[in-house]
Amino acid sequence: MAKGTVVQKIINKHFVYGDRETGRPVAIKIDQTLTQDATGTMAYLELEAMKIPQVNTELSVSYVDHNMMQNGPENRNDHLYLQSVAAAKGIKFSAPGNGICHQVHLERFGQPGKTLLGSDSHTPTGGGIGMLAIGAGGLDVALAMAGKPFRLNYPRVIGVKLSGQLPRWCAAKDIILKLLSILSTRGNVGCIIEYFGDGVESLSVPQRATVTNMGAELGVTTSVFPSDAQTGQFLAAQGRGEQWLELKADADAEYDRVIEIDLNKLQPLAACPASPDNIKTIEELAGTKVGQVIIGSCTNSSFADLAMVAAVLKGRQVSPDVTLAIAPGSRQVLEMLSRNGMLADMIAAGARILETGCGPCIGQGQSPANGTVSVRTFNRNFAGRTGTKGDQAYLVSPETAVAAALQGEFIDPRKLGIDYPAIPATDKFLINDNMIIMPPENGAKVEIIRKPTIGNPPENGPLPEKINGETVIKVGDKITTDHIMPAGIHLKLRSNIPAYSQVVFECFTEEGKPSFAERAAAVRDAGKHGIIVGRDSYGQGSSREHAAICPMYLGIKAVIAFAIERIHAANLINFGILPLLFADPADYDKIEEKDSIIIENAPGQLAAGKPVTAVIIKADGSEIPLLLKHNMSQEDIDIVIAGGRLNCV
Repeated sequence: MAKGTVVQKIINKHFVYGDRETGRPVAIKIDQTLTQDATGTMAYLELEAMKIPQVNTELSVSYVDHNMMQNGPENRNDHLYLQSVAAAKGIKFSAPGNGICHQVHLERFGQPGKTLLGSDSHTPTGGGIGMLAIGAGGLDVALAMAGKPFRLNYPRVIGVKLSGQLPRWCAAKDIILKLLSILSTRGNVGCIIEYFGDGVESLSVPQRATVTNMGAELGVTTSVFPSDAQTGQFLAAQGRGEQWLELKADADAEYDRVIEIDLNKLQPLAACPASPDNIKTIEELAGTKVGQVIIGSCTNSSFADLAMVAAVLKGRQVSPDVTLAIAPGSRQVLEMLSRNGMLADMIAAGARILETGCGPCIGQGQSPANGTVSVRTFNRNFAGRTGTKGDQAYLVSPETAVAAALQGEFIDPRKLGIDYPAIPATDKFLINDNMIIMPPENGAKVEIIRKPTIGNPPENGPLPEKINGETVIKVGDKITTDHIMPAGIHLKLRSNIPAYSQVVFECFTEEGKPSFAERAAAVRDAGKHGIIVGRDSYGQGSSREHAAICPMYLGIKAVIAFAIERIHAANLINFGILPLLFADPADYDKIEEKDSIIIENAPGQLAAGKPVTAVIIKADGSEIPLLLKHNMSQEDIDIVIAGGRLNCV
């Protein structure tokens, strides 16, 4: 077990119950929560279902940043509900246009040493300011707002020792891309990354936040930096200097594993299609034509990032073969760029200025043309995430992105022939919180606005004694929550589970054949239970609990895979779906779609705490024994047997 680490210190301070041994379940107190509108509506509906009059946290903030495109009434209906329920429950409300939750929370609310639980997988951004910031499903966040502790397995702590300083034209993005090339997106469940070493001192809080934000792609629980003089300077510049405290690992801290990265030796990198761990150097990609560049998202839209881009663009012109879009991360950043003339420099160079929201990062606009390379400073490039099938999305730093925008092709920015712009540290940020709406002292009289497009969380019954299963779909490795529940144009359906459930696994629907939803509904209506079969790293990516809620609504009772990612496994448990693992991976090849999988005495087998025995029944009636295992705690088992966590509350 790691000792004397920042992670251990924060967990110890917030410990509620459990066994502080690696891999064993513990529960910690949550100080702050955040939600965003794509996941938040369901989270607050769940909070209402618990009959909680007021939140029981130090701070809870509801952000609107995802569903900003108001094509039809659905998104604005959600916004009105979110604003009114925030007022009723004692929650701060960040209005549309105020910025992306992670950027705004870092600027205005994040505090070293605090715990933060957010209904978005990139909540670990807060680790850049020394928080233990964890992404989770909306129900877990609702429970935290209700004052319940958050359950996780006591982590393995991977120490990443940084030495040296970033060279010119290399960026914090290149640090996390380098780490992704080492650890990949798989096999890191149950781990937390902690950064230390003399190289940390040279990184600003926004740079650290870039690293912790994209650390979500590693599949770790979260990532954290120490709180030091850089942290204090950032908080002082945000007018919150009194909230600073020093927080660092002991000199003799022990980590479960140590990885060393020499910043001096880094070079510009890119994550190539279609996974954040498909890493190449920009030198390898040099000369590849680029059709689109987008700079922004919660990963790289700080004032320093965009000020650098503006300085490079000043007096220059974007390549006529490229469309360049800029998405500032917060209104603070946008207003500062506007007031100092940098916004005008970007516009004059040919940039298109987008709203301060998630936008194209989740397929909400700016989809590239067919056969076009899109260069983005985002954190994910899963296939089709841009909104264009067969897309070619590359993830890079702002330095590499602006170089590609000028040249119309990949070029190592060190070869641009331009001096790297000197962007001095900001001593005082522009502070204007008038789009953060404070709740009234007494929310009991607030009328919660519930328009007709907003439904209720679907109900689920207890786990049946016998799972009479049928394999509805069999998928491969690295199935993301984008595969399961598409974002983009479908995001506006998230408050309407019956409608949203119709697009589960839409990407695998073959023309002229029944969709997953139709097949699952047919299995359910026949009195059987749907089963999903996958391979390695099933459920990676977003925290969207809809990837569990909608399959549950369609009658899915179990997911069987080689490995299931942390947040998705927790969401499955929360909604009464069994997350099971193959005891023998070779059994995967023995199962075909439409095969029956029978689990007798399912609750009894789970309660016994032993591997689960099942049987595969083929179309010809032949039977194949199947042994399954799981990583559930006794509390998890009780939740699944009850049919989900809402049934237990």
